[in-house]
Amino acid sequence: MVDTGSALASMHVSSEVMNVVADDQRVKTRAIDRVAYASDASHYLLTPQAVVVAASAIEVGELMTAATGKQQPVTFRAGGTSLAGQASGDGLLIDVRKNFRDITVLDDGKRVRVQPGATVRHVNARLAPYGYKLGPDPASEAACTIGGVIANNSSGMACGTEFNTYRTLESMTFVLPSGTMIDTASSDADAKFAAAEPELVATLERLRRRVLDNPASVALIQRHFALKNTMGYGVNAFLDFDTPAQLFAQLIIGSEGTLAFVAEAVFRTVPARKLAVTTLAVFDNLDLATRALPDLVDSGAATLELMDATSLRVGQGLPGVPEAIMGFDVQDQAALLVEYHADTADQMTALQRAGQSLLDQAPLRAPATLSTASASRQSAWQFRKGLYASVAGARASGTTALLEDVAVPVAELSDTCQSLQELFSGYGYEDSVIFGHAKDGNIHFMLTDRFEGDRALNRYNAFNDQMVDLILSKGGNLKAEHGTGRAMAPFVRRQYGDELYDVMLELKSAADPQRILNPGIIIDGDPVAHIRNIKLNPTIEVEADRCVECGYCEPVCPSKDLTLTPRQRIVVRRAIAAAEAQGNTALVKELEQEYDYDGVQTCAVDGMCATACPVGIDTGQLVKRLRRKDANPMLETGFKAAAKGWAMATRAGALALSVVDKLPEPVVRGTTDLARKVVSHDVMPRYDVDLSAGGAARKPLVGRLGAADATALAIYLPACVNSMFGACGDGDGVGAAFEQLLHNAGVSVIVPEGIESMCCGTPWTSKGYTQGHEVMEQRVIDRVRAAQPADQSLPVISDATSCTDGFDAILSKAGYTVEDALGFTAKHLLDRLPAGDKVDSLTLHPTCSSMQMGLNDELFEIAQSAAEKVHVPVAWGCCGFAGDRGMLHPELTASATAAEATEVQELNSSFHASCNRTCEIGMSRATGKDYYHVLEILADVTRGI
Repeated sequence: MVDTGSALASMHVSSEVMNVVADDQRVKTRAIDRVAYASDASHYLLTPQAVVVAASAIEVGELMTAATGKQQPVTFRAGGTSLAGQASGDGLLIDVRKNFRDITVLDDGKRVRVQPGATVRHVNARLAPYGYKLGPDPASEAACTIGGVIANNSSGMACGTEFNTYRTLESMTFVLPSGTMIDTASSDADAKFAAAEPELVATLERLRRRVLDNPASVALIQRHFALKNTMGYGVNAFLDFDTPAQLFAQLIIGSEGTLAFVAEAVFRTVPARKLAVTTLAVFDNLDLATRALPDLVDSGAATLELMDATSLRVGQGLPGVPEAIMGFDVQDQAALLVEYHADTADQMTALQRAGQSLLDQAPLRAPATLSTASASRQSAWQFRKGLYASVAGARASGTTALLEDVAVPVAELSDTCQSLQELFSGYGYEDSVIFGHAKDGNIHFMLTDRFEGDRALNRYNAFNDQMVDLILSKGGNLKAEHGTGRAMAPFVRRQYGDELYDVMLELKSAADPQRILNPGIIIDGDPVAHIRNIKLNPTIEVEADRCVECGYCEPVCPSKDLTLTPRQRIVVRRAIAAAEAQGNTALVKELEQEYDYDGVQTCAVDGMCATACPVGIDTGQLVKRLRRKDANPMLETGFKAAAKGWAMATRAGALALSVVDKLPEPVVRGTTDLARKVVSHDVMPRYDVDLSAGGAARKPLVGRLGAADATALAIYLPACVNSMFGACGDGDGVGAAFEQLLHNAGVSVIVPEGIESMCCGTPWTSKGYTQGHEVMEQRVIDRVRAAQPADQSLPVISDATSCTDGFDAILSKAGYTVEDALGFTAKHLLDRLPAGDKVDSLTLHPTCSSMQMGLNDELFEIAQSAAEKVHVPVAWGCCGFAGDRGMLHPELTASATAAEATEVQELNSSFHASCNRTCEIGMSRATGKDYYHVLEILADVTRGI
């Protein structure tokens, strides 16, 4: 492992380079920043000297120019999902994600202009209304960015080589280390390029002629690029393009940040197929599965995803996986995820009939039926897309997952897989796994080990040499889609030979004369470079120890643009553990001090990271552990006392808000700001004018609520947050709205005695105060039990999604069923309510809790009952208000909501709604729009009817 402590102490970036950036806030040189950016999804670890969050393409060019003059290594980072080490470096790391996320749909979706920081999923979400999507479809689409897609010539599960980045990218704006910026779509791009970079343009033409005039080179290129291939530079461009700007742009594709920076790109999109049938077919062994491939390929299958026995074994321990892999002891079995796509029913029927006939004749463990069922399809794809992280997450603590990626002709796949398994056995890699895009002869295999010391490294090196010989002997490529990176840089010459390797060397030297861009990537003459700087993972807290640092969690994290992402929170914990093991107490102290704000205080503990993590890691649980560990004894006592007197506490809070609502805002804010300086920003809330006055007491609601003569259907626990914070604008609040809906639908519920003193417990769990939570937990159980009618066990409902989640955590342990008012309304009220005059348009903000509890369908259904048009912003995410976190750290909410707020302004709906009071406050603050609970909108629509 890199000696993090000594490395951090000695690193330095020249002032000439750093002075390019005028905003000091975007220059990150603290230990925690450098450690947080050190890791990507690969098995390598290099700590950057400094990180710059670039503001524009022009600034990137200026940074490269300055770095060239000082021979300062530069690496670009966007998503950091790359698996071969190409997104990390020990020089200057430039973050081109945060300020490079623009997406512009062109030609009614047939084309799209994108910046490098936008994720594939986000781009496809913007294209979906037009019926198009990007051609590349990597499994990491939720987190991988366009910058990485271009840098690695990404393909994926269905696109093959026909619709990969190389084939679908129309134009780009690139920036050279010299600062030259060229838009290849411009009519004068070639002239500008030649004028600004005459030597580079001359070299490109000379290299092109050199390749074309050598029949052996042409044949070799054609053979290797007939398969998926991201090994070395994309020298097939010399055969396919002849104008300088476009030729160089195509060479940049797959160059992994070693030739230029891509500031923007235009893609030709592909139609999103309307129909699909899917199945997961389980074979008795891997050989049978791979031998079934040629016929399935010929039948027109869109995807054929292979998963071996280890994949299935791990899958059986995960939630929500397909039924086909359950119910048997996995030994040698393997599976194929088979899917066909079509635009018309007739096409689909023909494909389905052909595919089903082959599956019916195949030697399967159990029958496999191609189905249109969306739930089973989603389950199968969720399992497949998260397979790498899921399998890697099952590794032994302290070991590293190393994923390789090769391609061979489909006819050679069966023998190749068998030979790989023999290599695994021969070298003692018993837990190795094989999976991948079998339709393209493209498979991934993973080794897990603690790659430390001569014995482990020599074993891996010997295995790797034999693996290289095997793949090349089958006419294959050593990298198919994950990029050359550091892992295969020493073997580029071996795949292509001296002549084409020399062409690649000259290309690199012409584009980047000082070789500052991503040194060690693609071109590296060190024969053992691939076994240097391998990441070693020290054991950390159990909540996060399984993390493979894939970065899937990052796009959904509310603090991603403010402090740390979930991956980075975990990475820093590992750096602290490593420093402790090395005895570097100074670094431990420094990291822990910086982690308090960056890692703990600004974590929303919203659980959204768990929804994106393939192995379900909720980094918020780690943060809650740290908060419990560091809980202030005096505050613990105070929060316990608050739990005991919660009725008084909530009413006092509501009264205080009502009082200050009538005072001059500068006076109140000034007072709270002063108190925050004296007490703590993480204890004393900040008052803002957008906070509402206090809400109504809950005590008057006790007893039967709704239709007096109706049998009660549930126990209703109005959330205390709706009592503490008053309704938005001129609304009456969700409590009054829900009561009206009950009346209109002829339904009733029971509100327990003592409701004023009840809470879901979130204020204590989120802050790590266990004693207060224990008091509240027992009270809630006792009051709900007392409210239950004799011989009945009614479900319990609440009217704020985060509170429903909290009540569920308490009451499910006592045997009660808990559901949100959204689900109750959709199930029991909607079809009993008379139709009203719907509002014109409504923009919805789903919440982290509604997402995790699976309530977004009900939220949307209710909204559709109240509005003619319902919009859900593509950029929606957790607002970061997180109970009181938005008052303690308003900067968190501001950062978390920035993209969504911009989209909300563009949508310009008549009404705005959510399903949680504090989230409504957060979104109102971010957008300047009044956000109501969606049930308030529904109640207004049906009021008086």
